[in-house]
Amino acid sequence: MNEFDAGSASGSGAGSAGEPDAGGTREPGAGGLWDAGAAGVLLLPSGRTVRGRGLRRPLPPGPSPSYAVHLLGRRPPEVPWESRWLRWPDFWLPSNLVEAREVFTDAWERAAGERVEFACGGGRGRTGTALACLAVLDGVPADRAVEFVRGNYDAHAVETPWQKRYVRQFSG
Repeated sequence: MNEFDAGSASGSGAGSAGEPDAGGTREPGAGGLWDAGAAGVLLLPSGRTVRGRGLRRPLPPGPSPSYAVHLLGRRPPEVPWESRWLRWPDFWLPSNLVEAREVFTDAWERAAGERVEFACGGGRGRTGTALACLAVLDGVPADRAVEFVRGNYDAHAVETPWQKRYVRQFSG
């Protein structure tokens, strides 16, 4: 583990980030609202949790997201929770980089108190790239964010050289 692995996040409360303190309450925003051990859930150093998944696979068991960002080249189907579409062709970069930054920042802020999900077709390239950008917003150095996501989400996340470069150039 390196200093940016999720297990090294520490809060100011009695327990570790997201764990109940002696009074049984959680630190505000710590630990997110996803089970950090659930499939596809990335625990960020701040304690926020974000789920990544592939839309070609069935919805995982457990709670539904309260907010989802769909990273697709075409408009996604409607879902019963709040969602946003960020146009992003497979194996490429977001079509609008300014909009992408706004979407990532909004999702990172929401992850403090909502179940936020990022999803693309397979759940690796575009989703991994977006999660790496969230890691940068959360304090992981941009040149270590791909490694962080590969070590804590999916070993094959962030698939193309230009996606890796995009993350390295992304600043929090």
